[in-house]
Amino acid sequence: MGPRRSRRPRPSSTPDWTRPWSTPNRFHADIGVALLEKGVHVLVEKPIAATVADAQRMIDAARANGRVLMVGQVERFNPAVETVKRAVQDDDIISIQITRVGPFPPRMGEVGVVIDLAVHDIDIIRHLTASEIVEVQPQLARTRAEREDTALLQFRLDNGVIAHITTNWVTPYKTRTLQVATKSKFVVADLITRQVTEYFGQQPDGSYSTRMLNSWPAEPLRKELEAFASAINTGEPPAVTGEDGLRNLQVALRCLGEA
Repeated sequence: MGPRRSRRPRPSSTPDWTRPWSTPNRFHADIGVALLEKGVHVLVEKPIAATVADAQRMIDAARANGRVLMVGQVERFNPAVETVKRAVQDDDIISIQITRVGPFPPRMGEVGVVIDLAVHDIDIIRHLTASEIVEVQPQLARTRAEREDTALLQFRLDNGVIAHITTNWVTPYKTRTLQVATKSKFVVADLITRQVTEYFGQQPDGSYSTRMLNSWPAEPLRKELEAFASAINTGEPPAVTGEDGLRNLQVALRCLGEA
């Protein structure tokens, strides 16, 4: 007898729901709802879905099946963002300025900078203020892409904070900065290097004292996955709920005139 041949496993027509899936936004809801109805907890990348109705379908499916639905807003777990949040939590925030720019990514096609990039910053604004965006004033431009590749977005929150996002795919280098002004200080964070500087104690001559704030080293994606696992194990609401994802999407769609 010749040597035995090992048999290759036959491909299964049933997807392996335990593996991570990568799919366009328009399929998030169909796959997410199918998983939730099978009793699988779901961590879905931002944006939660392509439409508000699809986002609500996922939220309803998670609630009906007693499963965790968490949205992957990874900047929530950036240690620089958390350092800024701690620095301003006992002060009144006046304004927030976020810049998220870089070169055009050739892989993009279905969405523009508002859905792909600004959704991160909409979530940061809501996270830092614990308030909801009530006014939206967008300025959009399209130069190289099928969708908008430049956006200047202004917001007012229901607690009176004003915020501004500058985002584009026309800058030849990547920048990610967060600036928060409060009544007593000004905090600046580089979300790439995770360096955070606090300006405080303004003097009569207009000068400030400065200090560097500790931004503990941590891998945001790992922290996000740990938060997802914690929500499953403890039964507590996830760090970024389906409702958070829905509200972020609603604001982004309002910026695009699609809500």
